[in-house]
Amino acid sequence: MSQQMANLPSTMTAIEISKPGGPEVLVPVERPLPQPAHGELLIKVAHAGVNRPDCMQREGGYPPPPGAPDIPGLEIAGEVIATGDGVSTYQVGDQVCALVPGGGYAEYCIAAEANSLPVPNGMTTEQASALPETFFTVWTNLFQRAGLKGGERVLIHGGASGIGTTAIQLAKAFGARIFVTAGSAEKCKRCEEMGAERAINYKDEDFTKVVAELTDGEGCDVIMDMVGGEYVMRNVASLAVEGRLVQIALQHGPKVDGFNFLPIMMKRLTLTGSTLRPRTVAQKAVIAEELKAKVWPLLESGAVAPVIDSVYPLNDAAGAHTRIDSGGHFGKILLSV
Repeated sequence: MSQQMANLPSTMTAIEISKPGGPEVLVPVERPLPQPAHGELLIKVAHAGVNRPDCMQREGGYPPPPGAPDIPGLEIAGEVIATGDGVSTYQVGDQVCALVPGGGYAEYCIAAEANSLPVPNGMTTEQASALPETFFTVWTNLFQRAGLKGGERVLIHGGASGIGTTAIQLAKAFGARIFVTAGSAEKCKRCEEMGAERAINYKDEDFTKVVAELTDGEGCDVIMDMVGGEYVMRNVASLAVEGRLVQIALQHGPKVDGFNFLPIMMKRLTLTGSTLRPRTVAQKAVIAEELKAKVWPLLESGAVAPVIDSVYPLNDAAGAHTRIDSGGHFGKILLSV
């Protein structure tokens, strides 16, 4: 155990979910300072990301995995202030960002060394705190699972979200043709400014018709979707032969009325999906290594950058959740500790 623990406080401020409910159930509390175990870092949090899974946990629909803190928050950035046994990559004083299974809404947070990455050169901890959840999610789904390649056509649903803005930039960096959906003319305009060839306002356009027109009836090679429900068969209709649909969330539910396997067979489609939070440290470490090799240089060169909507103080986590619940944001919502 690092000797640095000797000079640290015994307690910290954290945000607790007092009961399942709306943003108002997020309340600041005093908690004991966590202790890093083997292979873990204790990070003094500078900024933390706010994500939809945090809202689901707040509402009582997404409990933390076994052994994870009950404090919400899946991504952080800050300074390593203590290390557990067996840590070799980072040392006290290093600036890192990390994907964590919980505990991010706090002054201090434990992270697995293997799921931590250096703050990219030239970036602030504020920018870096917007990276882990979205970049891990987009990389593993769009590139590892769906195998998106340069020259392929991709449809990204929710283009204005943290996930969407990340996916647009990475797909652009790797040479794909990008179509997105978003919920307002302003969001569509901003998605196109970021690199989308066409942004479809799902409130007044049918994305299946627009995709057919844009692709001369061929469809997209890859679709990344967080909606589910009635979108599933519409996505299937919008896929090209040998196309891949990757499901990352189910905002409209996991059940599909009128599911028909025939077009999947006829077009030789692949339907896949994944969740990130329940994966093991070792499984997430594989994603981290690829990000460091293939994406961190893009961040350091400025070719890719996180899009930040707004920053709230830690004690106003409720305000941050009100913002994300409203659906009006473009990019990431953060907490400043």
